[in-house]
Amino acid sequence: MENKLVYKGKTKDVFALENGNYALKFKDDVTGKDGKFDPGENQVGLSINGIGAINLKMTTYFFEILKEKGIKTHWVSSDPENNTMEVLPCTVFGKGLEVICRYKAVGSFYRRYSEYCELGQDLPAYVEMTFKNDEKGDPLVTKDALVDLGVMSPEQYEATKVATQEITAVVAEEMRKRDLDLYDIKFEFGYDADGEVILIDEISAGNMRVYRDGKYVEPLELNKLFF
Repeated sequence: MENKLVYKGKTKDVFALENGNYALKFKDDVTGKDGKFDPGENQVGLSINGIGAINLKMTTYFFEILKEKGIKTHWVSSDPENNTMEVLPCTVFGKGLEVICRYKAVGSFYRRYSEYCELGQDLPAYVEMTFKNDEKGDPLVTKDALVDLGVMSPEQYEATKVATQEITAVVAEEMRKRDLDLYDIKFEFGYDADGEVILIDEISAGNMRVYRDGKYVEPLELNKLFF
């Protein structure tokens, strides 16, 4: 019996497995505009041969480390031959929530708050959340709004924040080993049947901003430097 396609995403497809889990199939499609790869874009811009495999490789690498450290994720196992990853079923917050952890004031953070900070200024593992909504440009959302709108409980918010900072520290440490500096990173979280917060989706080069000797490292270059 074939696995049943339940969701067709921009960069991954989701299949239901007979054992009740799901399979994520990493694709070579990437977000971008005018034929140029841009992780911040909300549309598929082009296909890059082998990018799905390398994204799965990096995700697997980090999920294995997190498992060793006792940090919960939805990851069960990876199948590099088929570019798939088996994951546990879980529920996303609302219609999807992105969680960003920032060590440096760059990107949209700097654009919003440039009156109050210098470009590249240190930030103390600052966590912010945005609703996944392409049309609205992924609007920022506060803890109070998340709780008042019934998207998550105060306890789930705190658990998400703590997990975000812990996981970011793990990724940053692995980057440091390679003389790379993590400036910020984007995650997605959900919750399992018991309401416990767990990391979902992926940890790949396109979801983080990394610098080397003060210069931005493009995601495709980061993959090469990392492995």
